[in-house]
Amino acid sequence: MPNPARLRAAAVTAVALLLSSLVAGCGDGSQAEGLSAQELSWKDCPAPSPAEGGGSAPSPLPDGDQWQCATMRAPLDWDDPEGDTIGIALIRARASGAASGRIGSLVFNFGGPGGSGVSTLPAFGDEYAALRTRYDLVSFDPRGVGRSAGVRCETDQQLDAYFQQDSTPDDAGERTALLDNTKDFNAACEKNSEKTLPHVRTTDAARDMDLMRQVLGDDRLYYFGVSYGTELGGVYAHLFPKNVGRAVFDAVVDPTQTSEQGSLGQARGFQLALDNFAEDCTSKTADCPVGDTPQEVKDRIAKLLKDLDGKPLPGIFPRELTQSAATNGIAQALYSKDFWEYLTEGLEQAYSGDGKILMLLSDLMNGRSENGEYSNITAANVAINCADDKPRYSTAYVQQKLPEFRAASSVFGDFLAWSMLGCTDWAVPGAADHPDVSAPGSAPILVVGNTGDPATPYEGARKMVDALGKGVGVELTYKGQGHGAYGSKNKCVQAAVNGYLLTGKPPAAGTVCS
Repeated sequence: MPNPARLRAAAVTAVALLLSSLVAGCGDGSQAEGLSAQELSWKDCPAPSPAEGGGSAPSPLPDGDQWQCATMRAPLDWDDPEGDTIGIALIRARASGAASGRIGSLVFNFGGPGGSGVSTLPAFGDEYAALRTRYDLVSFDPRGVGRSAGVRCETDQQLDAYFQQDSTPDDAGERTALLDNTKDFNAACEKNSEKTLPHVRTTDAARDMDLMRQVLGDDRLYYFGVSYGTELGGVYAHLFPKNVGRAVFDAVVDPTQTSEQGSLGQARGFQLALDNFAEDCTSKTADCPVGDTPQEVKDRIAKLLKDLDGKPLPGIFPRELTQSAATNGIAQALYSKDFWEYLTEGLEQAYSGDGKILMLLSDLMNGRSENGEYSNITAANVAINCADDKPRYSTAYVQQKLPEFRAASSVFGDFLAWSMLGCTDWAVPGAADHPDVSAPGSAPILVVGNTGDPATPYEGARKMVDALGKGVGVELTYKGQGHGAYGSKNKCVQAAVNGYLLTGKPPAAGTVCS
């Protein structure tokens, strides 16, 4: 099963809308010299495709300018740059300031892997208004995602069943069923996307970004990476260190970890976030509706999940809220402190026998829209992770590791341990145990870690700084909650990030914002 903790959290506004309706360096140039001279045809953006998450075309920017979209051609196989090509979907908002002050294009990747930048950037556009004064804001669907040769696996109906499965098996029969479902999903990916699967590694996406830099007309890449986007940015810096302009990594992936170590770290991170949620709820002046003490809040959640394992609750008809869906929904809500009120409502509702809100949160994590269509975020997430990550785990190995995961989190430990089966029998071998992000000679990269981050624990920021190499990574700490720091709207964090991207002057290493 895909690891839901590795999927990018969706916009808080999207949650509110849904809930309100219910209640080693390879040189510095592109290998595809002919493609670097291509001219992009920018046009008003259409509505996002179902694979990108669906919905309406992006609304005009506050100053009335329209979002523009284009398609860039890139080699399918970077080892054969003169061979077949694929389209990489791009979106941009032109710089709002005077042309004389324009620096270039600021390229965003919001994480996942598997998130559509084309559908995500407009949702966050207002947050980057200060950066737009000197940059064109640009994002893209990485290869394998959305409109960029999107990986296809199972149908919407099959995915409904897939996400209803018991993902924390208790006996041999349940373990066999989980492994069989994983194999069926992976076989569907191979059947429907066989040509694409070998070419969706992060190194391929990094080469696409260097081609993008050239096509956009920039001598250097100006970059803002969030979550998995920090790993992509680190790989880019390793491959093209002299092409790095000003770059920011927020919600930092630990580049030294294997997929197993990453899952274990996330178990600890989500448990910490749950502890903080429970403490916050019970410390308010009004009574916490889901428990009188932090321990009672967590005990009631554990009991709910145990009960759901044997008897699911009514969810969104005809689907039921299973243990897996509830755990997934709770994890989604822990991505942002702004989600905590929905978690409280969802738990309160579930204790009364209604699973709708927790199921909505789970659907949001899985990329399911209200009409039952799924984006391809899960398919792309699995394809990219399995192409990147060399380890392959067995049910016996997971069973051996369960005590360690349970010690890390009584709520999320089993869930994240069993998610390590996601690449079992994957058609393409994984590239490495972990990415290489060493980038000697790169310009400074601002690395922002959040002490309360559940999905990319704070310790990863220091590991990224060390791995980038001496004189490259500049660490900034945010003492906050949720996944990432810039999106928290903390003025200290935003001033530091904006200051570096707009003036080229990074904050002092070791700066702390709270």
